Amino acid sequence: MASGFPWRLVTVDIDGTLTVGHGWRPIAQAFGGQAAFEESNRRFFAGEIGEDAHLTNLLRITTGRTVAEVATILGATPKLDGISEGIAELHGRGARIDLLTHNPDYVADWYRRTFGFDGFAAVTAQPVIDGRIGLPIDVHADKPGALHSLLAREQVPARSVVHVGDGRSDAALFPLVGAGVALNSPYADVRLAADLALTTNDFREVVLGISRLRPRG
Repeated sequence: MASGFPWRLVTVDIDGTLTVGHGWRPIAQAFGGQAAFEESNRRFFAGEIGEDAHLTNLLRITTGRTVAEVATILGATPKLDGISEGIAELHGRGARIDLLTHNPDYVADWYRRTFGFDGFAAVTAQPVIDGRIGLPIDVHADKPGALHSLLAREQVPARSVVHVGDGRSDAALFPLVGAGVALNSPYADVRLAADLALTTNDFREVVLGISRLRPRG
C-alpha cells in the first residue's frame, strides 16, 4: 500500500458511472428492444415495478443473443476516458479495483478483461450455453449483499473501501464503506449522500478525487 493511501479496495458501478448514459440503451437499440427498454425505465422510475422486475426486463433483451454480439455493442458504447489509466494508477497505489454492478456477469467480465479490473460482483441470472444467452432466472438485485461477498473474498475491512457509483442503489452502499463517490449522478439525494460528488468524463479525475478522501470517522 502506497504511503498515505488508505484505500485497499475501490468498487465501481458500470451503467451511468463508467458509461455515458445508460449502458443498456445501445444494447436495446441494437437488438430491437428499445421500446421495451424505455417502457421498463418509465415503470421503474414511476415506482410501478421494483429493481428486480426492471432488471429482468432488461435481461430479456439479450435472451437468444450471443455473448460475442453483446461484446461488440459494449465496445462501441460511449464510456469515460482514462479508465485503464485510472485503474493502473490505483494499482500503483496498492489498491484493488472491482466492479460492483447489477449487470449480468457476461457484461461485467467484458469490462474486467477490457480495462483491467481485478474482479467483479454481478448478477448471475442468465445461463450462457455455447456462447448463447438464455432466459433470466430468479433475478435478484442486491448490492449490499454483493458488497458483503466482495469484502469476504478480498479480505478487506469495509472502512478501507471506497465505492463509486451514480444511482440510488450505489448511495445505499455509501454508509456501509469508508467513503462514497457520486460520479455523474443526476440525483440530488445521491450526491448529498456521497463524501465526494464529481462530474467528469475522465476516470483519472475520479482517481484524483479518491486520493484526497479519507475514511469517515
